[in-house]
Amino acid sequence: MIDTHAHIYDEQYMPDIEGYLAQQCAAGVSHIVVPATDATSSAHVLSLCRRFPEMCHPAFGLHPEDVGADYAEQIDLIKQLAQPAIDAGVMAAVGEIGLDYHFSTEYKREQQLALRQQVEWALSLDLPVIIHNRDSTDDCLNLLSDYTARGLRGVMHCFSGSRETAERIIQMGLYIGIGGVLTFKNSKLAWQLQGADRYKPVPLERIVLETDSPYMAPVPHRGERNESSYIRYVISKLAETYRLSEEEIEQVTDNNARQLFGF
Repeated sequence: MIDTHAHIYDEQYMPDIEGYLAQQCAAGVSHIVVPATDATSSAHVLSLCRRFPEMCHPAFGLHPEDVGADYAEQIDLIKQLAQPAIDAGVMAAVGEIGLDYHFSTEYKREQQLALRQQVEWALSLDLPVIIHNRDSTDDCLNLLSDYTARGLRGVMHCFSGSRETAERIIQMGLYIGIGGVLTFKNSKLAWQLQGADRYKPVPLERIVLETDSPYMAPVPHRGERNESSYIRYVISKLAETYRLSEEEIEQVTDNNARQLFGF
């Protein structure tokens, strides 16, 4: 299993990160993409992925909730911190980046400028992007569509939107990141993926799996600290949704992640 999004540099894991990763490996997790959100977390991500290079793959970016008036200086600092990973050829993606208008639109313009700057960075490095989108779908997709002709690739992280949004994302050549939300009791995500007639689902070849650890743990662990091995519950729900075996779901989504991130 491949977890394409986990913040395992969080203090909840670090006291015994070696033991934690050993447990994940024993449970069948082979790779974890570890995205930073700011300069401080970038330093932690670099250190962690240097210690466990076979399993942990770094991504660097400025999260939209961390964007302020000084966003350009923050991005420059993140680029400096990411340079060793770039030089070593181990940087998996630019992310977590995007737009988020949920709590505030004070820095709406700066968020958009920061996203454009970081997409340009990803294109210059020939790397995918990991996109965070909350309450900003139209702006986010309209902005990203400016770069599709230039070969933009990446994943819309933690997708929980409509079928129409999913189809637009796929038409742009991006992947959809599916995690614990799929298992939530009141979630409509399975229905959106499945399609109204159950015979035209979102192509499984455009889906990658993620946890967003330590957040968004799936049922039956909702409310607990999330773990990469809990992807197994997402696989089970996807198997039910697509009427395929869990082995088929795991094989296809793992291949998708390998293709996107170049493992």
